Amino acid sequence: MDFELPEELRMLRGTLRRFIDDEIIPHERVSYEGPDLKPEFRAKWEGRARALGVWQIDVPEEYGGMGLGLLARAVVWEETGRTIAFPRRKPWIFGHDISPILLRFLRDDQKEKYLWPILRGEKQTAIAQTEPDAGGDAAAIRTSAVRDGDHYVINGMKRFITGGDSADFFKVICVTDKEKGARGGISCILVDADTPGVEILRRQETVMDDRPCEIGFSDVRVPVENIVGAEGDGFKIAQTWITFGRIRHGALAIGVMERCLELAASYAKQRVTFGKPLAERQAIQWPLVDIYADIQLMRPLVHGTASRHDAGEDIRYDSYLCKYLGDRKGYEAADRCMQIFGGMGLTTDLPIEKFWRDMRSMIITEGPEEVLKMALARHVLQEYG
Repeated sequence: MDFELPEELRMLRGTLRRFIDDEIIPHERVSYEGPDLKPEFRAKWEGRARALGVWQIDVPEEYGGMGLGLLARAVVWEETGRTIAFPRRKPWIFGHDISPILLRFLRDDQKEKYLWPILRGEKQTAIAQTEPDAGGDAAAIRTSAVRDGDHYVINGMKRFITGGDSADFFKVICVTDKEKGARGGISCILVDADTPGVEILRRQETVMDDRPCEIGFSDVRVPVENIVGAEGDGFKIAQTWITFGRIRHGALAIGVMERCLELAASYAKQRVTFGKPLAERQAIQWPLVDIYADIQLMRPLVHGTASRHDAGEDIRYDSYLCKYLGDRKGYEAADRCMQIFGGMGLTTDLPIEKFWRDMRSMIITEGPEEVLKMALARHVLQEYG
């Protein structure tokens, strides 16, 4: 398959590259505070995104967005991956944080209360899926929703919920039929953050600067009409969201790898040790080649997988590869870049240590590589055994 980008996507990439190089990267070390963009930078850059015509890129045209396909979104993610200016797991500057769950599965009455306010920038949302005993094994969740007349009563606890402290409502993945489990016993229910019994228990500090929340649900009563899709569809709905996330991981990693290669190659030419530039030493040349080779392998994988999705094909297993390989190779690129810079790579004067911390975390979150490899092993044994 020819993975050459269409002309319009090459133009989009060029526009984004200039925007990020000229207007974002010069401010990337001062643009955020804790896990969030500073308001003045968010307002400025969102205005520029609107002016450049890259706003609400993943929102369908009938809802007022650009309706970009997954390949086009991968191009955007790639370019944004080149900077540490944006929070890795929170809303960026190219539109409001619209979950595929809200766009694809809500009824008209639910859209009125939950989708339209998000599109207007009036509300924020978060997905509440991970639990203390159910991370990579999402089917093991215990938070329950028991039917009581025309309400569900929700009890349980969620952990590592990004944006939980700023969300106006949650998409809660919970058990509605324990016997069925992941095969029809897990549902997705919309829960307003101010519902009695919903409590932010704590905010956790992490190596990535993120502050995900631990959230308790104690006898939370939610109307039955707040269920998304049919009862029992929750696992399927949640997996739809995570598939897009895995492509995003791979694309962001390409951006990290490319920026690290730019930084390391430039520094290797400038830095002189023992009378020679680092660039003349094989010990430095080889890791640069390794990063370059990984970029050349990852880009066609991510672009090809996204293209297949846009053509209506099943990309489940290739999306596993995009995340597994992308996160690992992105981390290795940051690590190699840090080693080439030596002591300077450890400082916050440069973005390298932030890339390194972020990419190390990506190997764990939204599907640890061990779980992805386990699923891929089943696929390989079925296909080739």
